[in-house]
Amino acid sequence: MPLPDFSAWNFDIDRFLNPFIPPPPWRFLPYPISYWFGYRKGSPRNVGNLVAIFWAFIGVFCAILIIEAASRHVHSFQEHGAPIIIASFGAAAVLEFFAIDSPLAQPRNAVFGQVIASIIGVGVCKLFALSPHFESIRWVGGALACATTTAVMALTKTVHPPAGATALLAVTNDDSLKLGWYLIPVMLLGCALMLGTALLVNNIQRRFPTYWWTAADLSRPKPADNGAGVDIESKLTPTSSSSDQGSSAGDEPQLVVRRGAVLAPDQVSLSPEEKAFLEELSKKI
Repeated sequence: MPLPDFSAWNFDIDRFLNPFIPPPPWRFLPYPISYWFGYRKGSPRNVGNLVAIFWAFIGVFCAILIIEAASRHVHSFQEHGAPIIIASFGAAAVLEFFAIDSPLAQPRNAVFGQVIASIIGVGVCKLFALSPHFESIRWVGGALACATTTAVMALTKTVHPPAGATALLAVTNDDSLKLGWYLIPVMLLGCALMLGTALLVNNIQRRFPTYWWTAADLSRPKPADNGAGVDIESKLTPTSSSSDQGSSAGDEPQLVVRRGAVLAPDQVSLSPEEKAFLEELSKKI
């Protein structure tokens, strides 16, 4: 009996969400303002790894310090017995200040991933707490919360590895356990403070974020740009004519975008953002 073909089992949530997501407004704002939101008129300048390490050190130190200070001075946090900081913010800081080009560090992932983890983690904890044997099965709840969070983040394109720790801690850690649903605003405040710090520190000599929602172009094409009957590959691949060049198109390097596939020759180097955009484009053909 032949095995079923699972290659067609794909779910892309952006097919449903992106038509309702407005394009970023940064290019309409004064450049000195949009600059701090990651917008650049040209290609960002490359910096050496020592510069990146220096700003990562400054950013991680400042972000963790600010979150801890806020936790100490928010009265409601103290009333609910909130810890000085949720441990998963340590891993999040490494992503958002050093691996700033990674899709895992972009605002969509860093914020929504943590919110999803908080909701699922607390929800699973509340469910397991209904059992009189909660303490003896608590470890199972931690595994279920982490696994469920991973699956939901993958489906919603909000994968953020530190969020897996948030979901796990919500069930297995006593400090997070006593917060209950109040863990969600605690995480929201921490995410907002870390993101604000990242926008300031990472844009001094680098660029952050690479994108806010997706690397794909969210601008709505004009009716004249739809080009009914125009082959999209003809717009993305160089063509040649035997009559004027004496060679076939197969002799030239070609960047081919087909439904579900992007084929780039070895001579063409694509940045992660360009590759992500072309992959999104290939899914819409």
